Amino acid sequence: MRSPLTHPESDTNGLRERTAKSNEHEEIKLGLKPEKTYEAAETIKEKKTFGRTPDGTIFTVPQTHDMVSQLLSPNQPRNFSDLLVLAVLGFHILTLYMLPASFRTPVFAIVFLFWRASYNVGIGYLLQVQSHHRRLVSWMKKSRIFEDPATGTNPQPALYYIIKREFETKIPLNYKFEDAPIEYNTWLVFRRLVDLILMCDFVSYVLFAISCGGQPEGESISMAIARWSAGWALFGFNLWVKLDAHRVVKDYAWYWGDFFFLIDQELTFDGVFEMAPHPMYSVGYAGYYGISLMAASYSVLFISIIAHAAQFAFLVFVENPHIEKTYNPPIPRQKPEPAALPVAGERCVVDEKSTSAIEDLERPPPLATALQPSPVHNLWGFNNLDLFRVTDTSVLLLQLYLLGFTVLSPSTPTVKTLLIAHAVMWRLWFSIGIGVVLDRQSRLKKWTRHFVKFGESTEESWRQWKGLYHLSMTMCYASFVATCWKMYSLPPDWGYGLVLFRHVVGTALIALQVWTAISIHDSLGEFGWFFGDFFFDQAPKLTYSGIYRYLNNPERIIGLAGIWGAVLITESRAIFFLALLSHMLTLGFIHLVEKPHMQKLYGRNLRRDSGLVKSLKRSLPPPIRQWQGSVDKVLGETVEFVEDFIETARPKFAAGVGVLVKDTTALFSQYPARISLTRLAPDLAGYDPRDYSLVIEGMPSSALAVSESFSTKEGQTARIPPERRRDFHTRMFEYGAPIRVKWTAPLNHSKKDWIGLYMVADNVSRDATRIASNGRWVATNPGIYDSSTADDGIIMSDQRVSGAERKDGVSNDWMSGEMEFQGDKLWWTQGVFEFRYHHDGKHNVMAISLPFEVRIGRFDEDEVDLDENGGLRGAVEKALLPVVRNCFDRNPEIAPNTIDEPYGPLVERDSKYARRVVYAVRVMFGVEFAAEVVQADGNVRNLAWRVCNAKKVLWRASRRKTTRITYLMFGDW
Repeated sequence: MRSPLTHPESDTNGLRERTAKSNEHEEIKLGLKPEKTYEAAETIKEKKTFGRTPDGTIFTVPQTHDMVSQLLSPNQPRNFSDLLVLAVLGFHILTLYMLPASFRTPVFAIVFLFWRASYNVGIGYLLQVQSHHRRLVSWMKKSRIFEDPATGTNPQPALYYIIKREFETKIPLNYKFEDAPIEYNTWLVFRRLVDLILMCDFVSYVLFAISCGGQPEGESISMAIARWSAGWALFGFNLWVKLDAHRVVKDYAWYWGDFFFLIDQELTFDGVFEMAPHPMYSVGYAGYYGISLMAASYSVLFISIIAHAAQFAFLVFVENPHIEKTYNPPIPRQKPEPAALPVAGERCVVDEKSTSAIEDLERPPPLATALQPSPVHNLWGFNNLDLFRVTDTSVLLLQLYLLGFTVLSPSTPTVKTLLIAHAVMWRLWFSIGIGVVLDRQSRLKKWTRHFVKFGESTEESWRQWKGLYHLSMTMCYASFVATCWKMYSLPPDWGYGLVLFRHVVGTALIALQVWTAISIHDSLGEFGWFFGDFFFDQAPKLTYSGIYRYLNNPERIIGLAGIWGAVLITESRAIFFLALLSHMLTLGFIHLVEKPHMQKLYGRNLRRDSGLVKSLKRSLPPPIRQWQGSVDKVLGETVEFVEDFIETARPKFAAGVGVLVKDTTALFSQYPARISLTRLAPDLAGYDPRDYSLVIEGMPSSALAVSESFSTKEGQTARIPPERRRDFHTRMFEYGAPIRVKWTAPLNHSKKDWIGLYMVADNVSRDATRIASNGRWVATNPGIYDSSTADDGIIMSDQRVSGAERKDGVSNDWMSGEMEFQGDKLWWTQGVFEFRYHHDGKHNVMAISLPFEVRIGRFDEDEVDLDENGGLRGAVEKALLPVVRNCFDRNPEIAPNTIDEPYGPLVERDSKYARRVVYAVRVMFGVEFAAEVVQADGNVRNLAWRVCNAKKVLWRASRRKTTRITYLMFGDW
């Protein structure tokens, strides 16, 4: 559909991204380099594989075997865990034959769904907590079952020897249980659990299919042969995918080894991984549908769809986040070199560019250039819907008009004909009209020239083009959907013939087209989706990432799968005609508009065969491959002839024909939330609350924030600071600044104690906290909680303090510690807060800090000094820099030290940092920006200019409004 180019705004697939190369296979590294790829490939044999644990320990990774071989191969040694898995599988098979026929289907449906949930939910949870908190390894460390019983610290010596015998029996070479890192041994334990769940999952599915299997009534022999042949073909293809995938990724990735340790290994990316994205989870489930065909059961089909959907959810919520975190970290920021200072006595030479520095202060920071458009205020997707934008409002109103007409109009032949003609016209315009516009733009820059003629910029022409294309695309597909709605009628009998089957396949094809569109946009971004290389003359960089790794033009086939799904569902000749017309026009658009432009931009760098085609060609026998080459030659010559004919006839056609003139994700935000307990712990007896205390320290808020409490908006007697009769002063801290907490506790305090940060108004009780901390908590002692974030912020723990230093009249010694709350452990809003000390991992409160307020001071133009140019920009820059640094967690990789230092790359990848700045700017200056604007500005200087400009624009608008109101009230008084 679009050119597979990479653009700065484009959102590529990170790990799975690869650049087009001349070599047939691509060698990559897995494990210790940033460009490592998770779904990858074949180990270089005859070399040892080395692994590295998170603490840097390097060890030799011994060779292991797949689950089927180690369970069923006679050449593999057996151990107790193998016999246990085989016994469980045998029990499943025996149960099928022991149960009455009427109980088999419901029982095995429940059994399969249990094992599927154990796979996607159970294993998914274990992998997620291991990825985020290293919790599986932490559990093993706490249990001490891997420690040598000779040390006397292992509470289960018998279990130690059983596990040791199990592992050393399976791995006879290059492995010694007591010498292997705990991460590797934990992975081996995890593997045995995976073996049990995966084998039971598949066997229970097959047994369920057997219990549901049968021959449909009235089925002919030819149909039965076709059904069984297709079923076995899909199952065989599934088997080949799994075997080839295991050949590529080996046991390390098959069993999610990189959740535990990384390996340094040369890999060749080929085979099934060039055919489809995530082949083990996508095309690797073809066998389920083959078994459904052979069973001739809709029950098996629907449960297969449920299992497949659950597997995709496992991929999205477990694997992909870990892959992104492990193999695609943000690029470290390149800090600018400090400017050289002039030598004493040496004349300072001023460059001509520096003389215009004052003028540059008045110029807006460029969001768009001649080489690339503005990256903010995108158009594609529901999350970018903006009803203040004409395009979005027009699209919404037209959709409502079409919806109303379709739903309220009668289903008469006249209305159906009108809707068909309406859909045809929009399809013709979307393919031919838009195609002509893009063709003229490619050859003559016609679209851009029109706007330049009236003094507009390339950015304005790009914005208008995006609106036109977006409106045309949405109306083209909306008119097609409206026509399908009128042509469709609910079937009277869902069980008749292939009615239900058609609906299932049709819905799957529609889902495939939606996924294809999302994948195209994820690969190309806003720039590529709207054909940005037709409008901006940038140096093209051709890459094949995302869906383009497998297909050169995804929209050629699967990008239009949904319209054929509509044909199956509606079973209408009119919809078939619309689908055929749409497909032919789309192919023509690709061949006559996109392909010539791609040839002009990239020339010989264009890849001829996609990854899928190359993989299929390599799998063909030599005679068929030679015949296929001859066919390609004939087809190529035919295409050249047609192209020459069209090029010759183009002027004649043009003389008589006039020119006629895009989606969301939900993450889950994951918090290490706690469960609120309302019952007091029975072991509170014996703990003196006087031994517990909390003292907080933070960066005081600005004088502007303090003065707001005594401004003229208050009553007459409250406009001056109150008289204080004690040394205590109201604690008011800066927004986003770290806060230090010093605590004391008795010598025998629980190691599970923890301190949380809360809004004062969120808790009624002073004895127990009844609201979750949502991640804003720190443990008093390190290494106690399984969460890796629980220890973040601990500075000092359990330092014994002599009772002589106490000032409360008690002489007992106590423990003290110190921690720091910053970043995600803070509240990113204004309010009054408090810290609470909790006992023994529960929510019983032992101490509460003094309340403190976080406030952002409003910027007062009358209270700041003007800069040397008589403006406020210098003061705005000075006020913004510390706020931006706080919003960026004072992280040296992303937080700027000067107003000109660029933000780190993580700011673009995680919008939470920009949203913090947006909130602070809104409170400080009374103007609101989109988070994308903060990201695009890139430094504090540009952001300060934007604030000043927005204040100026809003002040002028407010002044005009005031003048108009005065005139309306008093006239020419």
